[in-house]
Amino acid sequence: MSEGEFCVVCGATGRSLVDGVCAECAADRTPLLSAPKRAEVTVCPTCGARRRGAHWERAGSSPVLTAEDLAPFLQIPDEVAVRRVQWEETMATATVRELVGRARVRFRGIERDVEVPLSVRTIRMTCPECSRKSGKYYTATIQMRGPADGPSEKPIALRARLEEEWTRLVREMRPDWRNAVAWREELPEGWNCFFTDTLAARAVAKLAKQRFGASLKESSSLVGRKNGQDLYRVTFCLRFARRPSDPSSKGPTTGVGGVVEQ
Repeated sequence: MSEGEFCVVCGATGRSLVDGVCAECAADRTPLLSAPKRAEVTVCPTCGARRRGAHWERAGSSPVLTAEDLAPFLQIPDEVAVRRVQWEETMATATVRELVGRARVRFRGIERDVEVPLSVRTIRMTCPECSRKSGKYYTATIQMRGPADGPSEKPIALRARLEEEWTRLVREMRPDWRNAVAWREELPEGWNCFFTDTLAARAVAKLAKQRFGASLKESSSLVGRKNGQDLYRVTFCLRFARRPSDPSSKGPTTGVGGVVEQ
């Protein structure tokens, strides 16, 4: 800045100028942060997924709106950096929330506190994944069974043991694999777990084989045609041997991970 230059608004000298205006005056005359008068967030009431255009994201989230839902509606000029935002609800109805965002922003080397009002309408819509699950749609099945040979187990004891194996398996699953589980069915010989995504079911079956020593057999059956292509449902049969810690376990030696080797 040359000597003698001054802000054309406030007359101050010794400040950096842009188009003859200092940062303080520019901040006073520029909307540093804004938001639309009305925003909408589409939420699946079953799984909490949010609709983003034609896609659904964040399955497993809370159906309650959070800062993550509100932040995308902030309109931020190129020269502004947002340090933080705290949202306060001022009014709420069954579908609309009135909020004020109190933000700390940085603009041309100075920081300012800015308030942004935002009105958000929540639209509740079942996502395609939950719709398929509610309609008993599935593409793959994982059959959880006891060993094919060896002493038989009573159905109640067998299902209880396989339920424990399922719990262990769920802990190891990726979130998207868990979301692909449509429902489970109790049978005298064990459990059937139905999936809306065949790749997820295959990944879970391989995980059970690698981590817990279950034997795995895969098969498929033709169920129809769509757009000129054959449609298949895939079945993954997992057989879990009794662990050595089980008092009823007898005979064979133990393998990797404490699973009985057949």
